Amino acid sequence: MCVIGSLCKMDRVRIVVSGGTGVIGRAAVRCLVDDGHEVDVLARSADNVAVISGLGASPQRADLFDVTSLVRLYDGADVVINLASEVPVGYAAAWSNAWRRNDDLHTRGVATVVAAARAAGVRRVIQESASFMYADAGDSWITEQSPIEITPATEPIAVAESHVQDYAGGFRAGVLLRFGSILGDDPLTRFWLKAAANGRPVGIGTAEQWAHLVHTDDLGTAVLAALHAPSGVYNVGAAPVLRRELVEGFARATGVESAAFMGPVLRRLAGTRIEPLTRSLRVSSDHFTAQTGWQPLRTAFDPAWFDAAQRVPSTAR
Repeated sequence: MCVIGSLCKMDRVRIVVSGGTGVIGRAAVRCLVDDGHEVDVLARSADNVAVISGLGASPQRADLFDVTSLVRLYDGADVVINLASEVPVGYAAAWSNAWRRNDDLHTRGVATVVAAARAAGVRRVIQESASFMYADAGDSWITEQSPIEITPATEPIAVAESHVQDYAGGFRAGVLLRFGSILGDDPLTRFWLKAAANGRPVGIGTAEQWAHLVHTDDLGTAVLAALHAPSGVYNVGAAPVLRRELVEGFARATGVESAAFMGPVLRRLAGTRIEPLTRSLRVSSDHFTAQTGWQPLRTAFDPAWFDAAQRVPSTAR
């Protein structure tokens, strides 16, 4: 479901989306189509073609790492939206090799997208990013002006952001959406619910740190709102929540007495990739609201956020 509300409607434009069958992508494509835009989506397989067609968009064959094929696809497009990512689910995330594809999409992939958009004369590029880029700020509020902390885990996303920032200027707009950690109708939420139900730790960091979250119900409208956002970086999410309350929510949703935090041994085993998720991130999305009018439907975390994940999962991601 895409609830557009006050964001509806702007003039019809032609939009090309990459990563349109992922968690963010499916929500975004649905909202863009519902808002009346002409939406082409890169398709890598027959299954992708079926999903894209079911969303009401037009599947298109192109290579995300080939400038020439993207220039052909982008010819005549008003907006390019790149949501391509491949985040490993579950304990596989502890293996550095599991992140190679995702890192490549955010470095070489974004560089190719931006180069093709520039060559094709596209006026706007929208790129997904993540709020765990920010340095741990304790109980202090984090805005788009707050410092980020670059580590091997966050560097690929920082590279992606730099490509889009270099693209912006003159008649071109570059919009970066720093999403909070996603909860709702998605594979990772289902993984953590299963872990909680089986008595495994689900908390990352410490109980009194802050987490920045966004529900899957709010992903599509955020991308839609970015169509008319000025160039820049925007935080996207609900009100921050204490990690203690998040872990208690997992326990209530799965009917267990309590859920636990990962201890130091587990954190070491998880490796450097988990470090950004242990930061205290009391992130504000007020700037995005002020610039676009976007408001999350799910304004604050509660255990009902897990309802969608506990239903029969969607057949394709």
